[in-house]
Amino acid sequence: MDIEITRALSIPESELSWRFSRSSGPGGQHVNTSDSRVELSWSVAGSRVLSDYQRERLLDRLDSRLITGVLTVSASEQRSQLRNREIAKQKIADLVGTALAPDGPRRRATKPTKGSQRRRLATKSRRSETKQQRKKPSAE
Repeated sequence: MDIEITRALSIPESELSWRFSRSSGPGGQHVNTSDSRVELSWSVAGSRVLSDYQRERLLDRLDSRLITGVLTVSASEQRSQLRNREIAKQKIADLVGTALAPDGPRRRATKPTKGSQRRRLATKSRRSETKQQRKKPSAE
């Protein structure tokens, strides 16, 4: 089943690579027999569904998560392998969707108001006076 990122973009199942292993942590009757931990890998660099712009953006934004251009997520939260597969798919969809999202509006620099400057300086001088009163009187 394909992973839908947006209406226009979905990752085909053929580009995904699955690995299964035993989950760590406390067990039970099936602890040493169930391969419920899931690793899902997707090659961003080699994907055919991405445009050049999308590929560059993903490679730039997900740089710390990529190993030789491959994005890997793991899921071992649930005891069921099927549920962990769904979680891994959702993790990849969230990561890619966030990385492809457009930047927010840029911050417009503003100056502090005259009133806020006045209040800041008044507070500063009051604090200074308080500290001056704590000093020992001079010998003079």
